[in-house]
Amino acid sequence: MKKLYEKSELTFALACIGLYCALQSLANPLNQMIGLRYSASAILCALQAAFLWRFIGQNGLSRRYGLCKSSVPARRFLYYIPLLVLMTRNFWNGIAVNFPLADTACYIVCMLCVGFVEEVIFRGLLFRALARDSVNMAVAVSSITFGLGHLLNLVNGSGAGLAENLFQVTGAIAIGFLFVILFHRGGSLWPCVIAHAAINIASAFANEEGLTMERRMIFHAALFAITAGYAFVLTRMLPKNPCANGDAAAER
Repeated sequence: MKKLYEKSELTFALACIGLYCALQSLANPLNQMIGLRYSASAILCALQAAFLWRFIGQNGLSRRYGLCKSSVPARRFLYYIPLLVLMTRNFWNGIAVNFPLADTACYIVCMLCVGFVEEVIFRGLLFRALARDSVNMAVAVSSITFGLGHLLNLVNGSGAGLAENLFQVTGAIAIGFLFVILFHRGGSLWPCVIAHAAINIASAFANEEGLTMERRMIFHAALFAITAGYAFVLTRMLPKNPCANGDAAAER
């Protein structure tokens, strides 16, 4: 894998994305065979998370891919308060316990790993590879591919319907756009990883009862307003790129 990375960072990023999609699609039938929801998903995602952590650490790429502390003070991020609001979005219609205890534990482990893996491959690897040529293109591609990746839920046995999946896709594009701005302007991927994992984990306790299409659309509009507003503020308050590609060149 190191030779592939050295040959082409973009090809390596795409290979990691393809592997992630394949493993998570494979995990759904395995979960059913085991009889414990998200058990195989958690194991496979944890393995990929461990690989990425080891690969990035061993090759001195932690700063390039944001596995470092931000050099920008938290007050410049408005103390991440808009992120904290987004992290509660699955509770906006109330709280419920949707899975048995063992299933919930597997789900939480899986979502912790998903938050790390997806941020590293979409906001870290893919964005950095594309940003060599154009930051604006990298922001767009990272956000859109992250959102479109959720279309897999229509065919991989997750049980998501068309309407639910469209909300997932558009919401993921909006959040992906905000996260890539956070990473690009702040230099650290950890706020994105933490928020991503928290949003996903909270979905295990989301209350779907009484969640009409009209209410879902209102919540979705609120999500877009928060992500767009926060991203706009960050582009005005933060430096353009504290972890510039020059840092990466020194590391590699």
